[in-house]
Amino acid sequence: MVDRTTNDNDSAGTKVRETIVPARNRHDSTEIEGDGGDRLGLHAFDDPIRKFYTEHPYPPPIDSLDNARDEWRDPNRQRAEFHLFWPDKPYRADLDILVAGCGTWQAAKYAISRPNARVTGIDVSATSLDHTERMKRKYSLTNLETRELGVENVDLLDRRFDLIVCTGVLHHLADPDAGLRALRSVLKPDGAIYLMVYAPYGRAGVYLLQEYCRRLGIGASIREINDLATVVESLPQQHPLVILLRGSQDALNAEALADALLNPRDQSYSVPQLFDFIERNRMTLGRWYWQAPYLPQCGAIAATPHVKRLAQLPEREQYAAMELWRGMMTCHSAIVYQNDATACEATVLFDDERLTNFVPLRLPTTLCVRERLPAGAAGVLLNRSHPFHDLLLAIDEQENRMFEAIDGRRSIQEIASLAGGNGLVPRARAFFEKLWWYDQIVFDTSKTQ
Repeated sequence: MVDRTTNDNDSAGTKVRETIVPARNRHDSTEIEGDGGDRLGLHAFDDPIRKFYTEHPYPPPIDSLDNARDEWRDPNRQRAEFHLFWPDKPYRADLDILVAGCGTWQAAKYAISRPNARVTGIDVSATSLDHTERMKRKYSLTNLETRELGVENVDLLDRRFDLIVCTGVLHHLADPDAGLRALRSVLKPDGAIYLMVYAPYGRAGVYLLQEYCRRLGIGASIREINDLATVVESLPQQHPLVILLRGSQDALNAEALADALLNPRDQSYSVPQLFDFIERNRMTLGRWYWQAPYLPQCGAIAATPHVKRLAQLPEREQYAAMELWRGMMTCHSAIVYQNDATACEATVLFDDERLTNFVPLRLPTTLCVRERLPAGAAGVLLNRSHPFHDLLLAIDEQENRMFEAIDGRRSIQEIASLAGGNGLVPRARAFFEKLWWYDQIVFDTSKTQ
């Protein structure tokens, strides 16, 4: 990876002066000397992805951010999200956040959810940015800026960021590697990227229908999209796309169908390909955003004869095997750091003698079910963000007391003492590790550094 000080885009004698202004006026504010016009993405106005998302903004625009605003008023929710990325650092709210490929409302959601952060949203779709600006005006989001700018040209912002959110974007670029290198160049040394890219096996049905549409020359007019919805409804029940869409609330939504089946460009990454993608661009995968689906000690696989064989594999080989076993992963969401050192600092170690001083925080999408329980269980824990229904964790009464004692302030030691005395500490260590595996909690380890 070439960092900001030696960016390849600065070569060829090109000098660029730009006063960056809101999306609509951007063309009028750009001055170019030399022959490097494409550096600003001006030539990309002919790019099919820009045209597609200008005509078909996605996700569909929304009218209200009230729920997001209300949900994120919980200070423990803010802290849990922070420590998912940086378990070892003291919590701070005044982050510089870039939402790269922000779509119609993602940047606005980050701004309203994190009022003390400074949020910048970029996108190549003027239509999407218009919707974002509407949300900005409606909610007086003075902490939000938007720019009509491609990911590859993000260095033109001339800023660095603590957190970069890039979900569902890089896989649409003509050169995803250039996009990831560009994001790395504006990431602070101890910053993090929340990255999501498509995965191949769970999207097999999507790729079959994409090829079908290409062979028939299906376009993206309203009539053609409506006709396509009718065709999708008639698919054989054993078709992999039908299996994928079962239970989807927007399965036949026009915008969703167009985005999935008529998108002019996307590529997917298996686990090994994702590691290669990240590492050849001089970055490090720190952890999965939701890790339980990738861990052989979680879910139904843990009760099979193969669990011991899986455990003997190197860590990334375990992840690759679990992707194959699960079969229906449609995307990979990962937390990526600029280098190994930062990733190492953010790693939670369960053989650390300071473990009992870690402070656990519940993740906001977790739920404890207390009805129709298996014998001996006081509750069953799940994470509503998991797409796989085998990722359930039954807890007994003693574990339930520890779980209920999590308040975002008490350490594991204090929770164990409250729930059953100091004799409970060894069991507490194992229990909280399991909660972490299952995406029930994150840890604040900053006071043990």
